[in-house]
Amino acid sequence: MLTIEEVLETIKMVQDENLDIRTITMGISLRDCIDSDHISACRKIYDKVTRLAGSLVKTGDEIAREYGLPIVNKRISVTPIALVAEASTVDNYIQYAEALDKAAAEVGVNFIGGFSALVHKGFTGGDRRLIESIPQALSSTERVCASVNVATSRAGINMDAISLISRVIKETASRTANQDSVGCAKLVVFANVPEDNPFMAGAFHGVGEPDCVINTGVSGPGVVKSAIKRAGNVDLGALSETIKKTAFKITRMGELVGRTAAERLGVPFGIVDVSLAPTPAVGDSVAEILEEMGLERCGAPGSTAALALLNDAVKKGGAMASSYVGGLSGAFIPVSEDAGMIAAVNDEALTIEKLEAMTAVCSVGLDMVAIPGDTKEETIAAIIADEAAIGVFNHKTTAVRIIPAAGKKVGDQVEFGGLLGRAPIMAVNKFSADRFVRRSGRIPAPIHSLRN
Repeated sequence: MLTIEEVLETIKMVQDENLDIRTITMGISLRDCIDSDHISACRKIYDKVTRLAGSLVKTGDEIAREYGLPIVNKRISVTPIALVAEASTVDNYIQYAEALDKAAAEVGVNFIGGFSALVHKGFTGGDRRLIESIPQALSSTERVCASVNVATSRAGINMDAISLISRVIKETASRTANQDSVGCAKLVVFANVPEDNPFMAGAFHGVGEPDCVINTGVSGPGVVKSAIKRAGNVDLGALSETIKKTAFKITRMGELVGRTAAERLGVPFGIVDVSLAPTPAVGDSVAEILEEMGLERCGAPGSTAALALLNDAVKKGGAMASSYVGGLSGAFIPVSEDAGMIAAVNDEALTIEKLEAMTAVCSVGLDMVAIPGDTKEETIAAIIADEAAIGVFNHKTTAVRIIPAAGKKVGDQVEFGGLLGRAPIMAVNKFSADRFVRRSGRIPAPIHSLRN
């Protein structure tokens, strides 16, 4: 039973500190939609998604009204389409993307994730066809999101896949140039990808998941920042305890919403992803949390240590609150989606190299980073490889969502609007990694992957 103090505290979190449930994501298996006839397969996909997710948006809106807790997004993730479409004989998978987009529009969700391939140890024909279809898919649909897993701690890093996806990123940027290359904002390259991530653009429904499931993603950077401010000049141990307790409260709310949605929709509850996911709104910034902890600007010396403390405390608080914490869970540091990150880049406090260092201790990686449009494919591949190495050699998930904005240079800015925000174009190291990238092959898994 909630006390009156807890009710009032929650109201304050919502009204003054930007607390929300960032997403309710329904995961749907499409394995029973596989068909050698792609037209039949696409029809099955549309029918299954619209049947299972038909009430998702309505249910989310009802719960938000009843609890007085904003639920910002309702989304869908599906089985990686490379696995579903491979039985067909078509040369590209654009019709599968169109079927997903049509289904997402019908049920009213803002994004559907799963135009994806898992190629950390090599390609199948279907994997290649899907990856090569990504530029057209993301430029011709509105709601479809894509992801590719190129590395794991067990398999190592597939440099051939990284080279291919770098070319795809450049082509996607070119195809959506009239929208500041926004297509790249819907494409994530992973190492050690989780199967139950509810956040876009990297969500897909893993093969180990049930036929249908509800996962929730909570947010709350503003709540954590306010709690740190109230704590005052305490030592770092007490600061960690403050963040832990706050994350506990946020997670409990996220699980309550997720379980309620799952019950009303008649599907299992999966996980709650306890991630501090920022928005461009003032006061909803992970960078500002680090600054409240004592940094003059995010990116200053000490940023990696402060982020490590934050990320760990969030995970500990979430784990205390729920036995079903999953997905990514921790702190996100996307540049374009965080007003404090944008300010840090504009003030020259934050560079790509410092961001990369910070990704060693955060939940994801180089996220929503805009770079000059003339950046070479090989340079993009090397950036992705660096990030994958951090994930593979530290047994954690890392990812890259990078935007080589067509026609833009350092000092310019891209505007995406909504949750995707805006981003200053960041400088890229001018020295070449071409010879290294062109060696191709696979970087072997680290020795500590031999755990059996």
